[in-house]
Order: sequence, then structure tokens, then C-alpha cells
Amino acid sequence: MAAQQVFVVPVAGLWVFKVGDQTSASYLLQSEAIDAARDWLLSNGGGELVVLGEDGRIRQKDTIGRPDPRDSRG
Repeated sequence: MAAQQVFVVPVAGLWVFKVGDQTSASYLLQSEAIDAARDWLLSNGGGELVVLGEDGRIRQKDTIGRPDPRDSRG
């Protein structure tokens, strides 16, 4: 089974996390959306957390709740 990917993205001045085509509640702070996405991943078997900046570029990737397939930080 492929790992789940959860994206934290800006939407209309707020932050949400998306799993597939489903969107979470809105958060005022990016850090709140990241925490909620991390909790969701831990509760749903783990996967990859991808955080996008306001410019739409990837700022951060992290493997949550399962062994990291990479051996290096980053």
C-alpha cells in the first residue's frame, strides 16, 4: 500500500491540510494546521507530511508514524 500524503496549504489567508480531495477545518496559523495534520497521520497509520509555503513551494517534508525511508535528515 502506498504511503498517505497529507499537504498543509494556504487557502484564502488561512491554513488547511488536505488528504486526497478532502480538506480539513481552517486554521489561523500554519503551525496549527501542521499539528492537526501530524495528529491525523498518527491516528491513521502514518505517512508523509508535506508543508507548502504561501508561494506554493514545498517548505518541509516529514515522515510521520512509520520508519523514514530516507536515512538522512531533510
